[in-house]
Amino acid sequence: MNESPAVERRGKVAILTINDPPHNPMSMAFMDRLESLVTDIAADPAIRAVVLTAAGDKNFSVGMNLKEISGSLGDREALDAIFDQRLRVLAAIENMDKPWIATLFGNCLGGGLELPLACHFRLAAQDGARIGLPELHLGTVPAWGGSARLARRVGRDRAIDLILRAKTLSGPEALGIGLVTEVWPNAELKHHAVELAEELAAMPRLAVATMLRCLVTSDEKTLAESLRDERDAVHATLSSPDAAEGLSAFVEKRRPVFG
Repeated sequence: MNESPAVERRGKVAILTINDPPHNPMSMAFMDRLESLVTDIAADPAIRAVVLTAAGDKNFSVGMNLKEISGSLGDREALDAIFDQRLRVLAAIENMDKPWIATLFGNCLGGGLELPLACHFRLAAQDGARIGLPELHLGTVPAWGGSARLARRVGRDRAIDLILRAKTLSGPEALGIGLVTEVWPNAELKHHAVELAEELAAMPRLAVATMLRCLVTSDEKTLAESLRDERDAVHATLSSPDAAEGLSAFVEKRRPVFG
């Protein structure tokens, strides 16, 4: 079996590929390796942005390999251990000070949407994408934080409608409700995701990191707390070499080159 996720480096960008086509399920072995890679990426200062994609052009992921947990359905402790790992990995991605970009194409169902919901950017295919949390059709509910994150991304009422009716959305429909940030033809989707990652990787590192820390947690804070976080970010970045370079480039009418 191919190693999944596969890893590729392009300069300051890491590309992680779910590598079990055509359906690209997320097995327990996949999650173990993803958890290890997420830890390594967080600790590597040379990586400035991450693309999360999948092999082939048929499906991003159909989600969790349900056959692997069928023997644990009556064991709450075993199930909690499985789901806790997934919550831990997704939280590490969401709270990382480096932007993650997910590509949504073909089936992006269950965990195949919950994982992208933890990413900071989601790009979807213009045609053929089926994006949703259809767990109610299986008699159960999202288990990787999907209900909480979906509500924060698109609003409570839309999340209720999507989850309770087990709806799936196309790429343009997902764009229309703010679930994804861009839509591209499927053949161009991965290219544009890498292009976006390279754009973000060229931004000032400390400014990106401090803004992610401010914005990702803003839903959990009062306005006053968020304003204090922003002020801390201002002080942290204004004294940085990147701020000096940015101001010099502005005065000299040239494009800044950040470290």
